[in-house]
Amino acid sequence: MEVLSLFDGISCARVALERAAIPIKSYTAYEIDKRAIEISKKNYPSIIHKGDVKELQKPIKVDLLIGGSPCTDLSKANYKGKGLEGERSKLFWEYVRILKLCKPKYFILENVASMKLNDKEIITRELGVDPIMIDAGLVSAQTRKRYFWTNIDTVVPKNRNITLQSILEPINNPILPLTTDLYTVSIGNETTAKVKEANKQGFVVAKEYQTIDMLFPHSKTRRGRVGDKVKTLMTSLSVGVLLKQGIRMLTTIECERLQSLPDNYTSG
Repeated sequence: MEVLSLFDGISCARVALERAAIPIKSYTAYEIDKRAIEISKKNYPSIIHKGDVKELQKPIKVDLLIGGSPCTDLSKANYKGKGLEGERSKLFWEYVRILKLCKPKYFILENVASMKLNDKEIITRELGVDPIMIDAGLVSAQTRKRYFWTNIDTVVPKNRNITLQSILEPINNPILPLTTDLYTVSIGNETTAKVKEANKQGFVVAKEYQTIDMLFPHSKTRRGRVGDKVKTLMTSLSVGVLLKQGIRMLTTIECERLQSLPDNYTSG
């Protein structure tokens, strides 16, 4: 199969195709982030790397077109986002252009599930298929809801009930302070933490191996700070894990596992 991946990042799509045992004749990637390209080349030297998607002007033979166009202006995390007309998310239109240009047999477009209804309807209209919502939490320790538009018959995976505890490395340091403005840890027969949250009590209790959202420690409106899974990973420094000794941050390998990547995939 000849694959064209737009906004390729660190070639996670290549990992997925490999795990699905789909034979790859060629894999061409369009990406502009230098560090992402370095990681991709380290893991898959055979990938043909190109630059900006706008530079693809002539049709090439493609069996499968893949794309995760930037969600920067679509995600509810960016309340000032301008949707598909935003500076980065308007790159969706490059995906549409290349889809029409190369006419692949199969296509997949992925994007954030928290987009506004109007943007979702525009994408659906342009691609001619309804999206399928899949939460990565079904197959990993990270809750990550995404829409997939594709002409491939798709089955939503069954829940594997993977918790954060199952992907943690057996290390305990460094441990954060036991008391901050956000939380207070109690270590005894049972380790718990009172974590500030915008509910009637003003806090929620975390138990061992649960995650604590550290992204906005002084927020007065934050909810859902504690859970058995990591919420959509923004940065490894935004997630604390409660252990017998106290709270620690995630390691690089744990973040890779949250993304369902092999250990040390991003090393270097």
